[in-house]
Amino acid sequence: MKILELKNLEKSYNENTVVNKINLSIDKGVIYGLLGPNGAGKSTTINMITGLITPNDGEIIYEENEAKISKWKRNIGLVPQDFALYWDLTAEENVKFFCSLYGFKGNDLKERVNKALEFVGLVDVRKKRASTFSGGMKRRLNIACAIAHSPKLIIMDEPTVGIDPQSRNHILESVKKLKESNATVIYTSHYMEEIEEICDTIAIIDHGNVIAMGSSDELKKAHASKDIYTIELNEDASKIESIIKDIKGVYKVKSSGNTLKCYYENNKKIIEDLVTSITEEGFIITNIKSEVPSLETVFLELTGKSLRD
Repeated sequence: MKILELKNLEKSYNENTVVNKINLSIDKGVIYGLLGPNGAGKSTTINMITGLITPNDGEIIYEENEAKISKWKRNIGLVPQDFALYWDLTAEENVKFFCSLYGFKGNDLKERVNKALEFVGLVDVRKKRASTFSGGMKRRLNIACAIAHSPKLIIMDEPTVGIDPQSRNHILESVKKLKESNATVIYTSHYMEEIEEICDTIAIIDHGNVIAMGSSDELKKAHASKDIYTIELNEDASKIESIIKDIKGVYKVKSSGNTLKCYYENNKKIIEDLVTSITEEGFIITNIKSEVPSLETVFLELTGKSLRD
């Protein structure tokens, strides 16, 4: 069963189209990844789903064919990229405040606060002010505030930005547990390894358009059929970039320092041609390795950018 459908969703500011007739269909109980470079339209899409921004055109249909965000808003939990916390309040007081906005009180409210703090591993510091927390603890508190009211749809916008590996792992495990409890999670991140690890389905957005969709394996199979050689040289690789581009079968070349990335297809003699062209120009090859196409490769091919550009 679908929990969310976006139909020809569009948002423009003056003559600038930020979201261009996006169509998405999200099933219940999945982790759905949104990938895109900065300015691709991810945050605008999220803000329309949560009702913070009104679309210029298109429809947003929630579970059971509900089209009014005012009637379905209580089923959404939002973990924003920027902290949404009161720094002078304790962890417990923060969660209690946000959960109470949904009408919970008394023992029910108390139990929900306890459960949310336990879920994110902050029970032992529940009486400490949020201002004293590390970056990772603040991120986890942000999540506790978003889930205490038991939302059906949880939207996490860059929930692991700027935190230590231990906190990141804790958050990723928490996201998996939310799925196990039958919640649906929309997840955005600038860390490709997170998306690959936890997301069932991934939509890649660029310039306001959905340009690819599927599981990690499906995307790699459909869009990363090209192979890659990474070649390390004894000097600046950019000097030979134009020559490598002329080799038959090479469709893209990227240089960085002394390293050359060569994307190629349909040439059984490619390694021989590469070595010959490089050595004839007087360069010394210090290392060559073949790479298996990754989700990062797919993203680069489709958008022309790396995810963290």
